[in-house]
Amino acid sequence: ANNALIVAGGKSNVGKSGADRVVWRDRIHVLTEPDGHWCSDWQLPRPLAGGVSITTDDGLLLIGGGDGKRHYANVQLIRWDGEKIIVKSLPPLPHPNAFCCGAKLGNTIYIAGGQERLDSSQLLGVFWTLDLSENGDQAAWRKLDTWPGKPRKFAVAAAQDGAFFIFGGQSLDTDGRVPYLADGYRYDPKKNSWSQITDMPRPLSAAATPAPALGQAHIALIGGCSEKNSESGDDAFSPGDVLAYHTITDTWITAGELPSELRIGSWAISNLPATWWQDRFVLPGGKFSSDKASSAIITAAPQRTSKGFTWLDYTMLVIYLGTLVWMGFYFSRREKSTDDFFLGGHRVPWWAAAMSIFGTQLSAITFMATPALVYRTNWVYFFGNMTVVAMVPVFIYFYIPFFKQLNVTTAYEYLEIRFNLTTRLLGSTAFLLFQVGRLGVVLLLPALALSIVTGLNVYACIAVMGILATLYTVLGGIEAVVWTDVLQVIVLVGGALICLIIIVQSIDGGLATVVSMGAASGKFRVANLTWDFATTSLWVVVIGRAMEQLISYGSDQTVVQRYLVTPDMKAAQRAMWTKGALTFVTTFLFFGLGTSLWAFYKTHPQLLNVTGRTDDIFPWFVVQQLPLGLSGVVIAGLLAAAMSSLDSSMNSMATVITTDFYRRFRTNVSDHHCLALARWLTALLGILGTALAMYFAFLRTMSMWDHYIKIIGFFGGGLAGLFIAGIFTRRIHGPGVVVGMFTSAAVLYLVRTYTDVHFFLYAGIGIVSCVTVGYIASLLIPLESRDLKGLTIHTRRREE
Repeated sequence: ANNALIVAGGKSNVGKSGADRVVWRDRIHVLTEPDGHWCSDWQLPRPLAGGVSITTDDGLLLIGGGDGKRHYANVQLIRWDGEKIIVKSLPPLPHPNAFCCGAKLGNTIYIAGGQERLDSSQLLGVFWTLDLSENGDQAAWRKLDTWPGKPRKFAVAAAQDGAFFIFGGQSLDTDGRVPYLADGYRYDPKKNSWSQITDMPRPLSAAATPAPALGQAHIALIGGCSEKNSESGDDAFSPGDVLAYHTITDTWITAGELPSELRIGSWAISNLPATWWQDRFVLPGGKFSSDKASSAIITAAPQRTSKGFTWLDYTMLVIYLGTLVWMGFYFSRREKSTDDFFLGGHRVPWWAAAMSIFGTQLSAITFMATPALVYRTNWVYFFGNMTVVAMVPVFIYFYIPFFKQLNVTTAYEYLEIRFNLTTRLLGSTAFLLFQVGRLGVVLLLPALALSIVTGLNVYACIAVMGILATLYTVLGGIEAVVWTDVLQVIVLVGGALICLIIIVQSIDGGLATVVSMGAASGKFRVANLTWDFATTSLWVVVIGRAMEQLISYGSDQTVVQRYLVTPDMKAAQRAMWTKGALTFVTTFLFFGLGTSLWAFYKTHPQLLNVTGRTDDIFPWFVVQQLPLGLSGVVIAGLLAAAMSSLDSSMNSMATVITTDFYRRFRTNVSDHHCLALARWLTALLGILGTALAMYFAFLRTMSMWDHYIKIIGFFGGGLAGLFIAGIFTRRIHGPGVVVGMFTSAAVLYLVRTYTDVHFFLYAGIGIVSCVTVGYIASLLIPLESRDLKGLTIHTRRREE
């Protein structure tokens, strides 16, 4: 608590034999630094042991327990203010309880099992919860439905992967026998339901609790007692190995052995609490046998095992990245004007533009996250991806003709023609602000993943990606961006296909086994048939994602610019058809890859990264399982995908700043001067993105930038609404649509703050509110109507 280690209460045996007398302790010990001195100047209100201790943001919670004479229902919060201990009482349990287990999930405390009285012949099957965010009279323990198994004591609890878990423990039969249990259960707070998980490899009780959570999906069971063969004559023994449970594949492995400090002969330590302190797990005290307790403070840090990158992988990585830079130099010879730098002189063939649109939307984050999402869940997002295909005709027949026939350089030039200058500048500014927030994120997240799975330095990954992407984008402009996208798509899609083939061949029974395993576990579920707007129900996924496409493909300059680089409207339309076809095919590839990864690691759980993140599962497989050299190519493709997102943002932002701001207000400036400005802007934006990514890596948090992205995201639906209002209506005018855009941002803020609406619907809410309010405001605000027939624009390029 407050960065100090607190050890309170407990019991020990004193006397020559160690069993002459049992003493319950009331002393509170505080250690502020690992190499510091203990301070023991405080006491609990009474001696206490056998309860649950849980670390919270406000301090250490002591829940229940007893003193050898009786059990208690008291709940106390111990706080360390830097100088002294402060003890505060919280709402008591519904009735006395000891030998129970508990864990903290979010702001909620869960307590399960236990024993009400020391001499009771029955154990408790209770499951209680306390919401720490509630204050005053509202704060109280609430009873929930219990797990479907036996009542128990000395069970082990854990919080991981958004759920509460209870493992093993000791039951109590009517004849007085105390069976040890091996079953386990998972509680889902969102569904308020229990499900049984795979039994532990052996019965186990009194392991370290709350059981330490490792990475994003593993739980470690350290120490504890387990039944032994009746031939030994002993009731139980303590196992010396550490079990690890994986919440996604529902599998168990042996993750290591306890050190000698935690073992005495055949006995390993049990009945010990666990907490996280100074980047390590801390295990204070504990018991070796009925008459031998421990006074040691043991720390533990999980170790990652990885084969890392080989010289061949590094060679392939250097060759790949070198190719990207060469492409920048190659196309630099053709960048003689802003038309070349921003639009590639309209020389890009339709198939390359299609792959570039696909590659722009397929960032490294998406490439890793899609298989990881399916690996963790199922196919409920499948129809969301299909909305991209379904919306293709909308963009082909309504959006592309406007942008191509008007011969614009940026999407936002159209807004001035249709509405007014203010609307154009508002749309351009919203785009720029969002892209600024995106620059650092698209570099950092892939860099973190690659650093974890390859051992590469995260700052080196960021620097390499940022510097090289900036270099070839400054040199080659949009043509370099487009053709590097083409290379990236070939490598990433090819790499995903190779990985899928290798995974299927590595599983006994091949594809048939993957399908049968997935079907049996519900991994191919494609829809949640409910009308609940707070979950990923079918209608939420389909409508929400369809509305999101209007933002991405109808108002985002990074995509619109790909329409404009093609020679004519027919080529642009053909590119969009091809992009839809690519999305259709690769959705099956990436979703199939996710399910295959789940099947592979369910059959090979020992190959998982115990400390890893779920989102890193695909690059982890690439590095650990692909042949030498091939893993280097795929990882290079992941780096290039991150660079593709960065280069698209840099070039599009430079295009918007130069066209919508600088050239719009400096009418007499030469094209050569604008080209030089665009190159300098691209370089500065690349430096900014790289610096932001390194800054976030240094902070080890992006909470501040997450809030920034959310704020800017309020205007995403409104930005798409500007184009919908302009293309599909004639009555809405400039002042009205501006009112609509700001109103949509306010509506989204209220929806996000005060409702449980799923975030998939945010885009649709923003679009509908912008257009609706814009229409009403246009009726109420008098303005002379404009002649909107035959919209056209005579740009400086056309005049020249």
